[in-house]
Amino acid sequence: MSEVGSLGRSADILLSEDNPDDVNLNRLAFQQVDIAHQLHFARDGQEAMVFLRREGKFASAPRPDLILLDLNMPSKDGRTVLKEIKQDASLQRIPVIILTTSDSATDRILAYRHNANAYLVKPMDIDELYEMVQSIAHFWLKQVRHAPHASGGASAK
Repeated sequence: MSEVGSLGRSADILLSEDNPDDVNLNRLAFQQVDIAHQLHFARDGQEAMVFLRREGKFASAPRPDLILLDLNMPSKDGRTVLKEIKQDASLQRIPVIILTTSDSATDRILAYRHNANAYLVKPMDIDELYEMVQSIAHFWLKQVRHAPHASGGASAK
């Protein structure tokens, strides 16, 4: 049975990931999470921004409570997406976790400089991925008290 986390409702999570195998592994890992959630997917940075801006086929998309962002994606990489999210008053309160294969000090510094909330390196072991996803869900969906989403300015939704 899925319990409701700190949001008092099912959480919406956006995973922006271009690798179909990683998408499937994350989908399987999140199926094991016992906190009510809905996982949404964007296959690259461009699609992530369309989702977040609720444009086109994502016009009725929910505002995510958490974003898991890969750095190395086609069309618009995660570095650019992170910067755009954190410069947009209506999006900047959404926690963004970088979930990438890069363990580069340069990437970590850049991510935190652009206000990433966490930087995680994708584990190669499936059990470690499941454990990481459980930790993410428990902390970000159960323990953290989220700020209300901005509706375009300083006012909350």
